[in-house]
Amino acid sequence: MVRSATPLGLPAGLVRTARPRQWVKNILVVAAPAAAGELFARHALGQLAVVFVLFTAAASAVYLINDARDAEADRAHPVKRNRPVAAGLVPVPVAYAVGGSLAVLAPVAAAVLCNPVTAALLTAYVGMQLAYCVSLKHVLVVDLIVVTTGFLMRAMIGGLALGIPLSRWFLITTGFGALFMVSAKRYSEAVQMGGRAGATRALLTEYTTGYLRFVWQLAAGVAVLAYCLWAMEEGGVARSSLLPWRQLSMVAFIVAVLRYAVFADRGTAGEPEDVVLRDRALAVIGLVWLAMYGLAVADW
Repeated sequence: MVRSATPLGLPAGLVRTARPRQWVKNILVVAAPAAAGELFARHALGQLAVVFVLFTAAASAVYLINDARDAEADRAHPVKRNRPVAAGLVPVPVAYAVGGSLAVLAPVAAAVLCNPVTAALLTAYVGMQLAYCVSLKHVLVVDLIVVTTGFLMRAMIGGLALGIPLSRWFLITTGFGALFMVSAKRYSEAVQMGGRAGATRALLTEYTTGYLRFVWQLAAGVAVLAYCLWAMEEGGVARSSLLPWRQLSMVAFIVAVLRYAVFADRGTAGEPEDVVLRDRALAVIGLVWLAMYGLAVADW
């Protein structure tokens, strides 16, 4: 049953459609400056706050347009029919209008407030995600790559906004780390579905659990290898620290990947933030790694 939109319900519906719970992923905009040891440089935090808001606006635009496009199909789904657009709280034309406006304004604002490279990346992100909504989510393997690239773009944009060169090790580790989590989540969904009909993702029934397991294992291996090569490369010896934090951080990183892989193997690896918050041991390991990595970057 479609409900009528109300003046008070419309703003709340638009916010819900923008998926506030997903905004936490955009904290990744600090990844590149943190990796380069420039997170607390002068004006960095202010600029990163702007980038966070702009990326959130761009992502919200995609969600709004996606829900407007899928409104009819969502009304026939037992869960998605409660989405504000499908439920009639947000009219389809309004969702398109607000989403389209955000999709244009976010890159324009990035060009004005940041630099042309940041604006270009935001434009590419919006275009890629809209292409995913329209057709790419129906293409085997490409759907995994698009979602992974979205995470990688989040991790890159902070560095681009601050003019920080992006290390090849940063790009490889981040890219394959994202692919590890994305494919582990898909694997978990496939395991939980157990071959039954009614998959919430268009291609989920097309992948075998064996293939998805291969992808997340391969991605985890490459991410760990790239991180270890970064930690052990020449010039990575600390200048003044009593302990080789850069090399020691490998241990915490590998243990974190192995711990996350436990949930992937069980088929219970959902949203990455949920996995970390649900498992206290993984959260502690992650904090230990962050501390070691921070000391390594500070000494490098």
